[in-house]
Amino acid sequence: MEIRAEDISALIKKQIQYYQNDTEIYDLGTVIETGDGIAQIYGLNNALLGELVEFLDGTMGLVQSLEEDRVGVVILGSHLSIREGDEVRRTGRIMEVPVGKSLLGRVVNPLGQPIDGKGPIKTRKTRPIEAHAPGVMERKSIHEPLQTGIKAIDALVPIGRGQRELIIGDRQTGKTTVAVDTILNQKNQNMFCIYVAIGQKDSTVRATVETFRKHGALDYTIVINAGASAPAPLQYLAPYAGVAMGEEFMFSGEHALVIYDDISKQAAAYRELSLLLKRPPGREAFPGDVFYLHSRLLERAAKLSDELGGGSLTALPFVETQAGDISAYIPTNVISITDGQIFLQSDLFFAGVRPAINPGLSVSRVGGSAQTKAMKKVAGTLRIDLASYRELESFAQFGSDLDRSTLAKLNRGKRTIEVLKQGLHQPIAMENQVMIIYALIHGFLDEIPLEDITRFETELYPYLEAAYPEVLAEIRQSGKLASSADMEEAIRTFTKQFIVSA
Repeated sequence: MEIRAEDISALIKKQIQYYQNDTEIYDLGTVIETGDGIAQIYGLNNALLGELVEFLDGTMGLVQSLEEDRVGVVILGSHLSIREGDEVRRTGRIMEVPVGKSLLGRVVNPLGQPIDGKGPIKTRKTRPIEAHAPGVMERKSIHEPLQTGIKAIDALVPIGRGQRELIIGDRQTGKTTVAVDTILNQKNQNMFCIYVAIGQKDSTVRATVETFRKHGALDYTIVINAGASAPAPLQYLAPYAGVAMGEEFMFSGEHALVIYDDISKQAAAYRELSLLLKRPPGREAFPGDVFYLHSRLLERAAKLSDELGGGSLTALPFVETQAGDISAYIPTNVISITDGQIFLQSDLFFAGVRPAINPGLSVSRVGGSAQTKAMKKVAGTLRIDLASYRELESFAQFGSDLDRSTLAKLNRGKRTIEVLKQGLHQPIAMENQVMIIYALIHGFLDEIPLEDITRFETELYPYLEAAYPEVLAEIRQSGKLASSADMEEAIRTFTKQFIVSA
């Protein structure tokens, strides 16, 4: 058989035309040290800070330290199967987590992997855990209230959609209860919630999830759990995963609430990682950039401008204090980043005032912009009244001969404290809060015995719903007070009936 030159030429051209280069080029490194969730890698000279790398067994790592001759990597998973001498390769990707409505009702770890035994999460959407916060021109001033259902907060330290409000206090003072009740109150409020549990016992998180399920709140809530037994890298990453999931809702023109419970444990995990990476410790043995750890997280909460859809992301970070010391390193850091703080005082908690909010040390820098006009009007003097009562209370302890005016103020102050008390997992609708505070400031409770205040309030709400639904509807729909004559009549009628029945 004769082979012609043009046949050979045509064959070569065809091979060149359909040639596929399957060669893959990897940037490889070698593990030179591993342990405690940290790996030191030699050879990844072009690695970038925050880049994902892949170990031989498929475990991922996050580049956190760039040195002259090595790269410090945080291992995202178990480090037990990683050995010295193992190969590590760059991926060229940054850390991302799955996002979207398919995560609602699920319990996930900080990598977005389900840990509730309900099968895989079907979503293709992801967002990077680190992102730039919206700039000034992309934001709008906060003007919509976020109703927590807690009278002491909605009346004294209101929170707006897009705000960052710190919840601060010693352990066992009811911080998590504030978070849970706030989430329970978002039912039918066009709000998606993300609850990030950092460094808590798994049994505690399980009980919280069960509370959400029992009250129907899990349908609009994502729970991210980095428990006390989770490695430090996951506790460090959990809040960033939470804010990334919340941003998906915000940039879609919807409203999200993310609760970090609590970021003082995240700071402790970050300190552990930093010391293992041999970074120099700073003030109070914390790394010097722990402020940036929290600021770049909390600055991502925002109320977006109308051009960007008008969505919002509200952040409620929790910080645990030691013996009420709000002047310590982490508390002062976060106070300076946030738009106000709610201080839960252990003395009040143990005295039976729950929620144990100290109105003197609690503040919302958004103020009345985050309140409905009705609440703003009835609660306007409440803070001053409480401060006046506290001052008179300490004075009255040293003398029994008090004039009528002082006794009246003490009487009103005691009733104010009683009205602001609230049961566990019992959020109250805004219109009901307005009515009970209206009754308080207009003196309807002055003749009611102190021990009957709670019963008065409990019986008032169903009575108003049955006898004066139009008054509640007007407050609920307009956000303004109903006519003073109608409100006066409704409460006066009920008060008379209550006194007679008592």
